[in-house]
Amino acid sequence: MSGQQSNLVVGIPNPTTKTTPHTPPESPTETQIKAVDGVEQQKQQQQEPQDNGPQQLNIKKTRGNSTRPDSLTIPLSATPGNHNTIEVPATRSPDAHADLYMHNLSASPSLKERRLSRNSFGASLPIPRSKRQSRLSSVTFPGVAEALQDATGTLPLKPTREFLADRVQDIHAEKVEKVKNMSFVFDIDGVLVHGDRLIPEGKKVLDMLNGDNELGIKIPHIFLTNGSGKPELARTEQLSKILQNPISTDQFIQSHTPMRALAEYYNTVLVVGGEGYKCREVAEEYGFKDIVVPNDIVAWDPSIAPYRVFTDEERATSRPRDFTKCNIEAIMVFSDSRDYATDMQIIVDLLRSENGRLGTVAKDPVSQRIPIYFSQGDLLCPTEHPTPRMSQGAFRIGLEAMYKALTGVDLERVVYGKPEMATYKYADEVIASWMEQIHGEEKIPQNIYMVGDNPASDIVGGNLYGWNTCLVRTGVFQGGENDEENPANFGVFANVWEAVTTACRKELGDDFNFKWDDRVNPLNMNASAVE
Repeated sequence: MSGQQSNLVVGIPNPTTKTTPHTPPESPTETQIKAVDGVEQQKQQQQEPQDNGPQQLNIKKTRGNSTRPDSLTIPLSATPGNHNTIEVPATRSPDAHADLYMHNLSASPSLKERRLSRNSFGASLPIPRSKRQSRLSSVTFPGVAEALQDATGTLPLKPTREFLADRVQDIHAEKVEKVKNMSFVFDIDGVLVHGDRLIPEGKKVLDMLNGDNELGIKIPHIFLTNGSGKPELARTEQLSKILQNPISTDQFIQSHTPMRALAEYYNTVLVVGGEGYKCREVAEEYGFKDIVVPNDIVAWDPSIAPYRVFTDEERATSRPRDFTKCNIEAIMVFSDSRDYATDMQIIVDLLRSENGRLGTVAKDPVSQRIPIYFSQGDLLCPTEHPTPRMSQGAFRIGLEAMYKALTGVDLERVVYGKPEMATYKYADEVIASWMEQIHGEEKIPQNIYMVGDNPASDIVGGNLYGWNTCLVRTGVFQGGENDEENPANFGVFANVWEAVTTACRKELGDDFNFKWDDRVNPLNMNASAVE
């Protein structure tokens, strides 16, 4: 989206309790930003103890004019202001509250009180600023075309049908405009699929949205998942085959997709999670320059993970170096850990080190700690197993508790993914770009429907961002009429088909037909319209 300013601060909309048009949050003016800074500085002057003695506080410079004692910061580049990113204020506090999950004998008092500056690490989440144009969206996926063929061996969309659909849309121009003013945002696991297994209503919905409806028109929709661990192209190729519908990388957001913006802030990073080295591939595609994974560290020093059985194959594919001679600048947990013990040990070692140098232990557990980012915070995730499995949020909670038990302080961290506001802001950017691709209009529709199965991420995030939210019963949620803590404002539905068709009837009329009729004759329709 053009016209964005560096370090854009976006306000958080009020939660919606009824179906309302979506209005993207407006950016505050420069005067308002300066006013906020002024208030913060005034508060700091009032709250900070006056001490004229020789003792010196460990104060780090942050973006803008604000400072914060004993805090991590968003790193500054050699050319401040040139980052091709937007910094969106964090919805959740970056400070962990690990004591809620710990035995009370394990929790020791915090070493010091710390305040949060608007410009410090954790106060804002960078997301890509430029208009999203994927280099991979035009790539033909091997095997996908075959998967989309019908029983006769031909692709379902034919030039004749496209011609007829164009004619029908010309006649029903008013209804077409209503279609272009709505969009669906789908969670994936528990809504469209269970792991690699199709939820039948998922295919039925995508068939309809991709043109199998009375207008033969593509109804805008994107995919917003807290899933992760693969490059976007590999995941969309996999989903295209399961759902038997084409899915473009330009309409697809994984939990770590917005984290590509962090490549402009850090050079050497530890990337954690996922199968094998797939998350290293993801980081390379995002533009990170120097990527370390846990296997690289274990190959350098096997004693760092004493219970890990490190195979010859893993050693041959790792990239060891002397990690006592380099500083890891940040930790990125891209996906679920496949080895909790090893990953937690290495992460804790780095968090307790002096500025990310293994083999050292910092005297101050806060001022010398490197930042850590998580791609999402879901505690549970629906899979092919009858009950949801633990997800990245469970790993994070365990890490937070372990860190506090060892240091006495809460871990300051950033969590991307739903329900974080930065993820929804990025979704707005993707929706507008996708609208331009399918309908030639780069805009954000007024009526956006979030369809998800997890009240704690899909629904609360959509509610906070001003979207209409639909909760389905095919995944995490198995409760009563609605979730008590985070109720869906548009309703609870048996499955994704019921949710989507109800929304379409509201926006397009009760008589909207969810099936294309090959017998349609635009000439007859035109004559009827003239009469």
